[in-house]
Amino acid sequence: MLNTSQPLRRRWMLRRLAGAAILVCLSTSGRAAEATSEAFVLPTIEIAEVGPPPEWALWERQLLDGLYPAAVEFVRKYTRDDGTLIWRDRWPGMDGSDDGYESFYNFPLYYALGGPEEVNPLSRRLWEAVTRQFTRYGQIHNEFDAYYDWMHHGEAYTNFYFFGLADPHDAKFRERSLRFAGLYLGEDPAAANWDAQRKLIRSPINGSRGPRFVNTAEDWVTHRDVLADYPLPYNDIPHVTSSDAWIDDARFPFILETMNRRMMRGDVPLNLTATSLMLNAYMYSGDEKYRRWIEEYVTAWTERMRANGGILPDNVGLEGKIGENMDGKWWGGYYGWRWPHGLFNQVEATLIGGANAYLVSGDPKYLELPRSVLELVERQKRIVGGRVVVPHRHGDDGWYDYRPIKPVHLAYLWCVSQDPRDERLLRALTAGVPLDTLAYQKSKGDWEHAAAWLGFVAGRNPDYPLQILRATYAASLERLQVIRHDTSHPDEQDVHHWQQRNPVVLEALVQLMLGAPNHVYHGGLLHCRLFYFDPQRRRPGVPPDVAALVERVTADGVSVQLVNLHPTEAREVIVQAGAFGEHRFTSLRQQGDASTVDGNRFHVRLRPGAQGRLDIGMVRYVQQPSYARPWDGKPAAGS
Repeated sequence: MLNTSQPLRRRWMLRRLAGAAILVCLSTSGRAAEATSEAFVLPTIEIAEVGPPPEWALWERQLLDGLYPAAVEFVRKYTRDDGTLIWRDRWPGMDGSDDGYESFYNFPLYYALGGPEEVNPLSRRLWEAVTRQFTRYGQIHNEFDAYYDWMHHGEAYTNFYFFGLADPHDAKFRERSLRFAGLYLGEDPAAANWDAQRKLIRSPINGSRGPRFVNTAEDWVTHRDVLADYPLPYNDIPHVTSSDAWIDDARFPFILETMNRRMMRGDVPLNLTATSLMLNAYMYSGDEKYRRWIEEYVTAWTERMRANGGILPDNVGLEGKIGENMDGKWWGGYYGWRWPHGLFNQVEATLIGGANAYLVSGDPKYLELPRSVLELVERQKRIVGGRVVVPHRHGDDGWYDYRPIKPVHLAYLWCVSQDPRDERLLRALTAGVPLDTLAYQKSKGDWEHAAAWLGFVAGRNPDYPLQILRATYAASLERLQVIRHDTSHPDEQDVHHWQQRNPVVLEALVQLMLGAPNHVYHGGLLHCRLFYFDPQRRRPGVPPDVAALVERVTADGVSVQLVNLHPTEAREVIVQAGAFGEHRFTSLRQQGDASTVDGNRFHVRLRPGAQGRLDIGMVRYVQQPSYARPWDGKPAAGS
């Protein structure tokens, strides 16, 4: 647990002042070591023991190096010379730009992990091209989605957030980050999305054109056939008794009118995903207004949950009242407890919001919000066929749609919190499920196997690294085969065509290198234990020939193996505490030799062919999160 006896901001200030002093560089023998740069000096440790590389290291390097030619083949197949997708000339409705961005969403993360240098400019060129293309289609306005919900915004802007990890000093992307966040701060008069007094986002559909209180038939035109397969948003829609009304031009207007009247004026938990947009701006700038917004918004939803008897309401009207447009009902909101996904959206949005507030504040109290959702459905659980099932929806007749819960959300919460209550929830709600066994299946996201990874870092499945590395490499090869045999015409391809073929599969690399599950797919940031920089090339990621494996994760530390596969050349790597430097190292042990480390980075020199294990003590969420790199000497905002 975080020691809260000293205000977090003051601890950050003290740490920054201490960082101005020259730090003693410790080698394993206790002698002073030479700094890797004249601009900065870090504690240094040397790994000298030589031996044949472990099999996991060979597979990890194969994946890190082999994904690039796969990405190039994918891009050449589906994009024009200017980076735009080879597709149709017109695309109506409000949907679609998210799918364009999703097609390449993890390219900048791949670079930040240590992918080839060429990936960075390629990923930025593709982002610019998708933005131009969907601006022509009409979905994008002023480089940001004109209006849509935050499940789809979240899918789109995950790509955008990773650019800060890749290079926080790109002036264009920094300016965009601050401008986009301003859309939800009242800084753009044309986008009145935020009610600062009531701490609410004014509609579930929002963006650069502001809140969308009234949706049209054209807004939904590309999604009507999809929604025909979901339950109806309400049972009392006039003249509508079945979901096939979505594709019936005579009945669809009644669905649209009812949704506009009940759903579109006010806030929903889904909007908590916007906290990632704010946190992204904060880590570029360090401006306190973004931190305050995140904390106040998550607090507002926590207070609404408490006021509703511990139940997260899924709708708040423009006056801030629960059930304001629902005849007082706390259920029935857009992407709420009833429609279209139910529990999934309530867990994921609160998990993103709560984890982001924890990251920016250092206070675990914000995790009460996602925990409350999980404890709520736990109270309603049943045992069916030896497995725990929980309700995924709530309507006028109470809780229904009982199914097993996805373990990934439970595992993610526990990884972030390290709170015994969340471990208990994971065990209680997944009883009877073999969590430690990897049953790999690539889906839309790239984080679904977090529970199996937890079994590995707890020591229950030592073969997991090879299993997940082989599985993700096989998934990449399978997608390349689909690409090579794809003879479809652009007019036949739907808007999901390319994301279903993206061969850059990163789940194994994130888990094994960084010591955490990959990010929540629908708009989450990367909450992890370790991150790496190449000091010689002045870039993020592990250097060539270096592999890293986080073997153990506890509340106060990690154990990591580092390997240099090059037989004749030394390698250097900087290890950072968290993707954004948000944690602090306290100790470092190698083969029984212990050193005290007080900071969020240290430097490792790996002799040719060397490998070693480091046991690292840390305290979590006690540093100001930032995109700043070790050699910057100041926050990215000062560049």
